[in-house]
Amino acid sequence: MKTEAIAVEKFLTESPEKLVVDVRSPIEFQKGHMPGALNIPLFEDLERAEIGTLYKAKGREDAIMRGLEIVSPKLTEFITKTKKNTGKKGVLVYCFRGGMRSNSFGWLLNTAGLKAVIMEGGYKAYRKHVLKKFEEDYRLILLGGATGSGKTEILKQLKNEIPVIDLEGLANHKGSAFGGIGQPAQLPQQQFEHNLFNELCKIDPSGKLLIEDESMSIGYNKIPYPFWLQMKQAVIIKIILPFDLRVNRLVNEYGKEDVEKLKQSVKNISQQLGPNNAKDCLQWLDEGKLADVAAVTLRYYDKAYEYNHTKNKEQEIICVETDTADPIINAEKVKRIFTEYGKH
Repeated sequence: MKTEAIAVEKFLTESPEKLVVDVRSPIEFQKGHMPGALNIPLFEDLERAEIGTLYKAKGREDAIMRGLEIVSPKLTEFITKTKKNTGKKGVLVYCFRGGMRSNSFGWLLNTAGLKAVIMEGGYKAYRKHVLKKFEEDYRLILLGGATGSGKTEILKQLKNEIPVIDLEGLANHKGSAFGGIGQPAQLPQQQFEHNLFNELCKIDPSGKLLIEDESMSIGYNKIPYPFWLQMKQAVIIKIILPFDLRVNRLVNEYGKEDVEKLKQSVKNISQQLGPNNAKDCLQWLDEGKLADVAAVTLRYYDKAYEYNHTKNKEQEIICVETDTADPIINAEKVKRIFTEYGKH
């Protein structure tokens, strides 16, 4: 019952034109999967656990027989769901190791007239391939600047003009104690890595790439270590925006958010702010004095930002002073430096 298997590289090359089906259990899929994959689990979470327990207690044959018992009533549903989503594109299937689950599902689809192939080595091989990508050499240029400088807006302005990856956008987090407010829930770490891998695959590896200057952790997502090490060696284009404009930007950005969430974020960094500053910020939030809160928190983040840069004196920093928060104007200044850097 062997189904044709192809290497992960070919699987990925063909995936944009075909339906990708992940036949692992929902809990495995949720932890991490190929972006765009459709989950049609051969076994639900409890069913997979039952078979695993049976395999350990009574052996392979008993586990296989119980698996067949569970799967048999679902066969028509598997074919119907696949046909509904595939059209005439063909189907690519993977499980965890490229073993019995994907082989069985692929055999079923081929029997039903749907041309299906599986990933050699399965999700495990895919993960290895993803992690290897972060070890490649990239020509990174970082967009830096103190909190409130509008770096994300600049990246958004430039994304259709130069190679850009928005790490905070991939992480659904803006990086500070307030960074999760107003954002979708963060994805599991493996899924964050897969989404970053997908973005890197779109980039010409011989060309320059602009990303935001980040710490290793963005919320609870972490930038893959080999990639982050390269970031720490990259040149930084540092936006220098006047303090009052940064305060105004933060007020506009967070002014409509839930006050209780803002209070919780203040409490999360109360030790760093100092007890008196934290107490004042909580009171000002009740009074609607958002500019005062922004000013106090900015001073804390400014100190942290400068401290991080003084620790790493090897990085070249190109300062870009601006007197406007207009992302279009500031993006043009950044683009000019990005384009010219490294030509001479």
